[in-house]
Amino acid sequence: MEFGQKKHQPPTNKTKILKSTLAESVDLDSRLEVNLSQIKERFKGSVDVAYREFSLGFDLNKKAGLIYIDGLVSSEITNTSILKPLMFELLQNEELKNMVQGNLVEKIKNCALPNSSVREAKTFQEVIDGILFGDTALLLDDFHTALLIGTRGWEARGVDEPVTEAVVRGPREGFTETIGVNTALLRRKIKNEELRIESLNLGRQTKTQVYIAYIAGIVNKKIVTEVKKRLQRIDIDAILESGYIEQLIEDAPTSIFPTIGNTEKPDILAAKLLEGRVGIFVDGTPFVLTVPYLLIEGFQSAEDYYSRPYYSTVLRMIRYTAFFISVLFPALYVALQSFHPEMIPTSLLISMAGAREGVPFPAYIEAFGMGVAFEIMREAGVRMPRPIGQSVSIVGSLVLGQAAVSAGIVSNPMVIVVALTAIAGFVVTALTDTMALMRLFFLFCAASLGFFGLLMGMLFINIHLMKLRSFGIPYLYPMAPMNFEELKDVFIRAPFWTRIFRPGLLSKNQVRGSSSKPSPSKNQRNEES
Repeated sequence: MEFGQKKHQPPTNKTKILKSTLAESVDLDSRLEVNLSQIKERFKGSVDVAYREFSLGFDLNKKAGLIYIDGLVSSEITNTSILKPLMFELLQNEELKNMVQGNLVEKIKNCALPNSSVREAKTFQEVIDGILFGDTALLLDDFHTALLIGTRGWEARGVDEPVTEAVVRGPREGFTETIGVNTALLRRKIKNEELRIESLNLGRQTKTQVYIAYIAGIVNKKIVTEVKKRLQRIDIDAILESGYIEQLIEDAPTSIFPTIGNTEKPDILAAKLLEGRVGIFVDGTPFVLTVPYLLIEGFQSAEDYYSRPYYSTVLRMIRYTAFFISVLFPALYVALQSFHPEMIPTSLLISMAGAREGVPFPAYIEAFGMGVAFEIMREAGVRMPRPIGQSVSIVGSLVLGQAAVSAGIVSNPMVIVVALTAIAGFVVTALTDTMALMRLFFLFCAASLGFFGLLMGMLFINIHLMKLRSFGIPYLYPMAPMNFEELKDVFIRAPFWTRIFRPGLLSKNQVRGSSSKPSPSKNQRNEES
């Protein structure tokens, strides 16, 4: 390269943004054929884009064109609310027949189209975006303005009970893949004008609709501002599911603990919003994200609040017990078997030693191998067709477990430990993935240093949890920092009449209502006395 010759530089982000802005700002032409040819060029090779040219009913010389994507629009709405009024009913409208040319678009928009959603578009990009979102574009000859008419009518799954959050008592309805249906389900739960639902699009290629929902009179405004800031920072080509957003806005992406919650049930989302949280809807998925997310939410169930508090408290304690069993039981077994056999009662130790006779592997290899085998069977049961998957998981567990014991590869106590660990892991479904990773971590700690390693691992996890934040809220709240009022809904589920305050760090309006403790009436007390 000669001296002074400038080397070709690739376009910078600033240049790309400038070109994109210029492309989006190109105005529509006044000639219908030019506009149609430009849009056809943009959709070149797409056979599902439909074009319909016709003449307006009151003036055979006035041409118009419709553009829509087949499968995204309702053909019945297109025929009855667009083509029929413009091609036939305009013949009887004397006002439209005698109007001046400059008012044609406005008159058609306000007087000729019986549709609840009609808006104007002046650039090619606005028209194309509207078509891609399921609207029908109406282009008129001699006008620089197009009309985008709401005709969305694609096939969608109906509202039914979610599989991941089944309940015995409570609402059975769950969110769907259609974002409009999901917001309507939420509105049915919270009939309050302060429920705000704001919209934005994410993904350069997918332009996925994302809604932010919160209750203005309850939520902490700092949380809403932080949510918007993190969403607006997202720069990615595609958002196909809410999991994309979850991984891009979470506080601790390297942590095994989730700092963003998700739910498929409108009643659960409504309850979280009423506590001061923010919901994030993503079009195309039934899973709605909730922030901030605290550790105690993994042990709470919607059914706890639909049943009386006493049995709900027992169930909650069972969940905590199942969590510790699932996470620590294999590690405790390995530590006792390999490092601290003197802590096992003599009769039990003799029984365990007899069961392990002939097993060629140490206890930690047994535990690790059985854990991996269980995860393989669980994954196979989830991914295979449901009737076959259930059979494989049940029969596979029985056959493999019995065969492994008969062959002397593993011992009977280890099969019991792994089975109990697996069953306990399904009790706290919100933390299933976290428990599987913690189980391996504690198993490694116990296999290395016994109880000392186990205690060091627990200390490390506790320090990590205390450092975690979810959108500025401590992850262990209300246990750390301690809030005695909120402890009524942590390890127990206190009656509603004792819980008159919302979580202090989440909401600005902390008073739910006055105490309404149930009490017998005066007549009933007189009868009893």
